[in-house]
Amino acid sequence: MNNAEIVELAHQNLINTYGCVPLAFVRGTGAYLYDADGNRYLDFFCGLAVTSLGHGHPRVVRAIKEQAEKLTHVSNVFHTEPMARLAARLCGHFGGGRVFFGNSGAEANEAALKLARRWGHDRGAGRFEVISTLGSFHGRTFGTLSATGQEKYHVGFQPLLPGFHLVPYDDLEALAKAVHDETVAILLEPIQGEGGVVTPRADYLKRVRDLCDRRKILLILDEVQTGMGRTGKLFAYQHAGVKPDIMTLAKALGGGLPIGAMIAKAEIAQSLTPGSHGSTFGGNPVACAAALGVLDALEQDGAMENAASVGGYMLERLRKFAKGCTRVAEVRGLGMMIGIVLRGEAKSVADACLRERLLVNATANNVLRLLPPLTLTREEAAAGLEIIERALAGTPAPAATR
Repeated sequence: MNNAEIVELAHQNLINTYGCVPLAFVRGTGAYLYDADGNRYLDFFCGLAVTSLGHGHPRVVRAIKEQAEKLTHVSNVFHTEPMARLAARLCGHFGGGRVFFGNSGAEANEAALKLARRWGHDRGAGRFEVISTLGSFHGRTFGTLSATGQEKYHVGFQPLLPGFHLVPYDDLEALAKAVHDETVAILLEPIQGEGGVVTPRADYLKRVRDLCDRRKILLILDEVQTGMGRTGKLFAYQHAGVKPDIMTLAKALGGGLPIGAMIAKAEIAQSLTPGSHGSTFGGNPVACAAALGVLDALEQDGAMENAASVGGYMLERLRKFAKGCTRVAEVRGLGMMIGIVLRGEAKSVADACLRERLLVNATANNVLRLLPPLTLTREEAAAGLEIIERALAGTPAPAATR
């Protein structure tokens, strides 16, 4: 089937929840995707930070193939080796604790919210309210939607769940004022992704951690987008020198397969007991095997170091370019998580990049979000940045690339 045939078949049968671009991809290699008509695209989107090792990474492909030939699923009333090994690896990086596996970031965050409430219940203090921030995105289930601080995602789904309170991001004073006797946890993204790659002040997470300790409430960090090496460290909170009580992961964890994880300190995790939570497919052995392959690549192949190095080059080049481009208000980010803040909407720029076969994402209306593979070479980065710079400057593409 060609592009047009695949797109038409999809439009005839799928609910229109994504407003899809009329492109159908059939294969990927490294930093590139190929559509059904044979066109090649440089991918600075990575399926929204999912394929962070690029497409078809040999470690991940090999792990999937080998596990699929052995065992694809058993109930979670039994054990599997990939799930046990992945839980041990994640706990090792977290510094102890216990893991719950689901299938997505929303499920991981939902599990974190349930654990926080059960922990508050077990302490007998009547604590249940979770404070989150304006501009945040934590998922689309009713619980995670209620914690998400963006009105556009709420429209038509009210009333949302009670027990959530929103305050401005990177505003410690507002956060401290919002804490009261019914507060059980603070839920934050170390960097707001869907909110526009919003990076807080360097001491923000440290001061939030101190606040939680003083008030004896939980700190939950949503690392669904920032985790697994995206910022140049395995977890973004490591840049701030803090440790959360609960952390959530998904997206890049499975290298392209659906998996989510909630990791909590052991003394907190014990509040979830048999029957209190679960997931039929959580901890699927194939997905866990893929995640083990991802961790191997991050730990042994220098992917995080490359993300820090090439990401630093991209940020430096974009900030230099921004000084002479009136359309750009700010360039912000860390590692391979970059936001170009525009004085105006970003979709037209993303569309211009797409016409030159570069995939980028427009978010928060005026932010061009770049989420390239952590394995991106400097040469590939330069090629993509040339396209972005042309799109921002309104310069026509060279004839050979049209």
